[in-house]
Amino acid sequence: MDMSNMFGKMRDMQSKIKEVQDNLDKITAEGESGGGMVKATVNGRKKVISVTIEDSLITPQDKEMVQDLVVAAINNALQNVEAKSNDEIKKTTEGMMPNIPGLDFSKMF
Repeated sequence: MDMSNMFGKMRDMQSKIKEVQDNLDKITAEGESGGGMVKATVNGRKKVISVTIEDSLITPQDKEMVQDLVVAAINNALQNVEAKSNDEIKKTTEGMMPNIPGLDFSKMF
């Protein structure tokens, strides 16, 4: 195996990984609960961008239920963005390295 070729591939891989990391801010996903009454949007870095609560839910006696719905919506959004991020990582790194069982670049982010 040609060592200079291998180092060149590693540099390319580092560049692709940096590109994926930079793009994670642009990947967003929405999750909802309560039939769409509570919605949360997160980005590929798993940061909550926004939470929207339907006006009809905001009453003192429903506080605990609303809190549960917010948690459910955020968890749903995080699951959705995880899938999108993994797809983007696989697409970006495809063909960069040999297919090694157990080697999953999506776990690096």
